[in-house]
Amino acid sequence: MYYEAHEPHGLAHDPFKAIIAPRPIGWISTIDKLGVPNLAPYSFFNALSSSPPILMFSSETFKDSARNARDIGEFVFSLATTKLQTEMNISADTVPPAENEYVNAKLAMANCNNVAVPRVAASPASMECVTLSCEEIKDQHGKPIDTFLVIGQVVGIHIDDEFIVDGRFDTAAANPLARCGYRDYASVSEVFEIMRPTDGLVYDGIDR
Repeated sequence: MYYEAHEPHGLAHDPFKAIIAPRPIGWISTIDKLGVPNLAPYSFFNALSSSPPILMFSSETFKDSARNARDIGEFVFSLATTKLQTEMNISADTVPPAENEYVNAKLAMANCNNVAVPRVAASPASMECVTLSCEEIKDQHGKPIDTFLVIGQVVGIHIDDEFIVDGRFDTAAANPLARCGYRDYASVSEVFEIMRPTDGLVYDGIDR
């Protein structure tokens, strides 16, 4: 089939998110101007740069996470895992800004080193970020679309030593969650290696 993206697709459900899948989940924590913590998962999330490390998430409508990241200038990404799927899902609920999703999800908070925002203590890895920008995205005609792109530079990384094996972060052991289409999720329980033509016979840890 083929359809123009601005026209009806004729399917029971929009396939866009199911095709762009799996997507890593940005479990984003922030604080507001009163210091109240906020925690929410974002499936429009990814890394943008490794040197310096920079990541992004986007919020469809100006939700608390985007507003706090803009106003306070900080946010934290914590890795959502299969073990924490229930807590992650609870934190996706729409609640008043004064409510603390950590409390609702019965999650312990842990302090960060460089930012005032807490991280998810039970997560295998977290990244402290300083907000670089928070901008509303515009479509091809220059019309604002009420979706906000937040970009942050990573200034600190927390890793549970349990998941460091032979000098590598053991992704399969951490068992991260990923978002697919509709209400579908995937989990990473197995990884495999493919050498690039520029690697030679052994991967030396440098991405070319």
